[in-house]
Amino acid sequence: MLAYGAPTRRAFPRCGFACRSGASAKQGAAGIALGPPMAASRGWNAHAVGEEQAVVSLTEWQGWGTSSPVPAMVKQVIKGLRALESEANKRMRFGGLGGKIQGTLRIQEDVRHREVYQSLSQSEEKIQFFSARQIACRLLGSRGYLCQKCWIAMEDCMCSKLVPCSFCERIRFWLYMHPKDFLRQNNTGKLLWQLFGVHAASLCLFGVHEHEEIMWDAFKTAGKSKVWFLYPNQNVSPKSVKDIFSGSLFTDPTGEQMDQKQLNFVLIDGTWSNSSAMFRRLKERWAATWDEKDPPCLSLSSTGASVMHKLRPQPAWDRTCTAAAAAGLLSELHHHPELHSYGLDKHAEEVDNALDGLLESLTARRVRMGRSITRRERHNNCI
Repeated sequence: MLAYGAPTRRAFPRCGFACRSGASAKQGAAGIALGPPMAASRGWNAHAVGEEQAVVSLTEWQGWGTSSPVPAMVKQVIKGLRALESEANKRMRFGGLGGKIQGTLRIQEDVRHREVYQSLSQSEEKIQFFSARQIACRLLGSRGYLCQKCWIAMEDCMCSKLVPCSFCERIRFWLYMHPKDFLRQNNTGKLLWQLFGVHAASLCLFGVHEHEEIMWDAFKTAGKSKVWFLYPNQNVSPKSVKDIFSGSLFTDPTGEQMDQKQLNFVLIDGTWSNSSAMFRRLKERWAATWDEKDPPCLSLSSTGASVMHKLRPQPAWDRTCTAAAAAGLLSELHHHPELHSYGLDKHAEEVDNALDGLLESLTARRVRMGRSITRRERHNNCI
């Protein structure tokens, strides 16, 4: 079972970004490797990250779509980056195909991050280090290139196409996002907090201790009967939206109505190949919290192909993007008498319209850059 406490002081601060051994010590302090930042992977000219830019402030961090403090491990990764630059007396540059760290610093960093990862003895430490490294590099590589609100290159910003609106206080979405999807231009989960706000649709990054604790504290406050995961758990029979309102969900043991209780819906936001590991982590935490093997999973009655299939084909027709899944859930919730008066059908339409706007912006960018606007289909064998 994973340890869900804060990272140990032994593992991270002492050797996480400063440990040295043998010949590799001459190459400088540990830095971070770049998981592909959106800027460089889309033709942006390489740019340097100097000392004045290497600190992520609370304002900048929250500007990307979260209300949490800056994660401590992300701060440490960035300090490691600065240490590597200082000892090498060079500025680290991001750019080129795939968004890699450029030049000799890329080689030095790769050696250091592998040493750090291997030095961590606990799986939880490895997960937190992996996530922090991915997130820190995306933060630094996206500065001055991506719009903080919509995560799209500034020249293709789609913020003017989105109209923020108030959301039903009875419902809260949690976007449980893989770090490799953080700041991806074609990510769709981001649309939910852009429309409804960060308190109605909250970002929770996989492997980030602060984010996961905030989410699970909210679950404990609401109670396990108010938490649902939109995920096709093949080990148990999935529940439908109708099952949410069965039994005593909206009544306490005395039979009195509990109309103000908030329903928490977790949307796993990552590739299908990454989602299994993400769900496994949620499942283990659920078991540790409530001593139950399987968390309650929802299945929608119908999920049509999202408009984003044109740019991001799914592995099967019955799988769709995160925002389209949220729209489908809102549509089904709207038909229940308990929530009919909240206008959830209108919110579903707003999400669909936002998806159209995202597709339009991404398509225009591809055309402008001379790139194909279609992708190879990956689900022909499922038709």
